[in-house]
Amino acid sequence: MMSPVPKVTLSGGLEICRVMNGMWQVSGAHGAVDKARAVEVMQSYVDAGLTTFDMADIYGPAEEIFGQFNSQLKSKSSGSTVTALQSLTKYVPRPGPMERKVVEKALRHSMARMQVETMDCVQFHWWDYRDKRYLDALGHLHDLQQEGLIREVALTNFDTQRLEEITNKGIRISSNQVQYSLIDQRPAARMQQFCLTNNIQLLTYGTLAGSLLSERYLGKAEPNSRADLYTASLSKYKNMIDAWGGWSLFQDLLVALETVAKRHDCSMASVATRYVLDRPAVGGVIIGCRFGVAGAGQHISDSLLSCSPGLRLTAEDLAAIEAVTRRSRDLMVLMGDCGDEYRS
Repeated sequence: MMSPVPKVTLSGGLEICRVMNGMWQVSGAHGAVDKARAVEVMQSYVDAGLTTFDMADIYGPAEEIFGQFNSQLKSKSSGSTVTALQSLTKYVPRPGPMERKVVEKALRHSMARMQVETMDCVQFHWWDYRDKRYLDALGHLHDLQQEGLIREVALTNFDTQRLEEITNKGIRISSNQVQYSLIDQRPAARMQQFCLTNNIQLLTYGTLAGSLLSERYLGKAEPNSRADLYTASLSKYKNMIDAWGGWSLFQDLLVALETVAKRHDCSMASVATRYVLDRPAVGGVIIGCRFGVAGAGQHISDSLLSCSPGLRLTAEDLAAIEAVTRRSRDLMVLMGDCGDEYRS
């Protein structure tokens, strides 16, 4: 029997799994999606105790797929035994006027697609900091939270400066979703301390670098062609590796990970995930699930092992990993704070 999936409670009271099921992979950028199959596969994650799903209004049919699964789960269960799902979505508006009616209309559209009566968590993203209307949108989200439409108001890919600005306006932010991995450790530079002080959880993605941080790439030639980098994740994270230090240094990191994984009789992915779960201020890690995508494997056992109490990285493990990561370039200097790569 695996241990139960550990949970974390956000500042508004929502309890979520520390390993979440990411739905970016159904957006269409990772291959065609069979919606019926996607709904079917989601059940195996829930059966394993992985009940928290992360999606966005811009991830193609992600909200609809969740809605179909949610509705199916309710119709199958007998009243009192409904499995509680936690649904985190993102509100990613195009910059423009952010009146309350605009914000509320977008949220109600997401609610209809997800087949929910209230929103567990709305993670807000804004493309251009020079356009200060993000503060208007967040003000309306705060009001809608007070009115009971939303449980948690959160952010996606905001930097520390803006996180501080928003918090100082009296808007309580539960979490910020940022990239965090053995490759990209920018959250540790500034954001982590602000989050610890203000009870904000970091929810992290890119932790497995789109599957590059796995046995599959150990000892392999550098992937460069479209055929090698066949998903949006692979090309995105290969670019991160290039910025961080290149393929040769990355191979050294995989060798170190393999050593640690063998010591614990687990996969390299479990070690890479555990490393991030153990970082200060990290509430949970989002692992991409290719629900309904042809040829996609399921990595439920890796996810469960990465958060089990039996996997503890020792000082020796950390020293082996950090002997490699300290030879990398400083991504804060190269790219700026978390999320800056999404803004010009």
